[in-house]
Amino acid sequence: MNVDNDQSVASGVSAVHGQYGRLDAVVACAGWGLAGAVENTEIAEARHQFETNFWGAARLVRAALPVMRAQGAGRVVLVSSLAGLVGIPFQAFYSASKFAMEGYAEALAYEVAPFGVEVCLVQPGNVRTDFTANRRQVTPQGEDDPYRATVSKAVGKMARDEANGVPAEAVSAAIQRVLESRRPPRRRPVGKASERVGVLTKRILPFRVFEKAAKGGLGV
Repeated sequence: MNVDNDQSVASGVSAVHGQYGRLDAVVACAGWGLAGAVENTEIAEARHQFETNFWGAARLVRAALPVMRAQGAGRVVLVSSLAGLVGIPFQAFYSASKFAMEGYAEALAYEVAPFGVEVCLVQPGNVRTDFTANRRQVTPQGEDDPYRATVSKAVGKMARDEANGVPAEAVSAAIQRVLESRRPPRRRPVGKASERVGVLTKRILPFRVFEKAAKGGLGV
């Protein structure tokens, strides 16, 4: 289904429910990346990023919940990102869409728990997929764009880190474990230990110390 389209999502959910008579789980994993400086990003581009990454998931969940609530059970898995916990420079709107998903999922979980519906977030770090090749880039201001060199360096590092990331199968296996778990966690990070440790250090270090340490790792 095309998660950017209300009718496509409604038809997709209806077709599955019609075929099987139940809807035990949904996994919202559609997403793409937009790279570039915030100053250079047109609002229309930023909205397009949110349309898929955030509203696409919300659209799918809204279509699935009436079925799950009526049957008194269901599990919603939202594929967020470690970039929803640590902001990524020059992927600000990607990070923003994932930060939004984190808050959305947390609030949603409270609302649907009385109906037997569980909500889980899977948070991948760098993963080897076509995400890298399909990343869209914001148009720079020109040859004298003050962000040009830093964006090029940062995006190059993103691509290298993704190429050296975990295989997609690691994420699908984590999703499977969440779906099969008797008591699934609210959040399940997936990625190299160094990435997951980075999220932990943000929680425990003073912000300025964390920020100084993070800049080099983020390519800025």
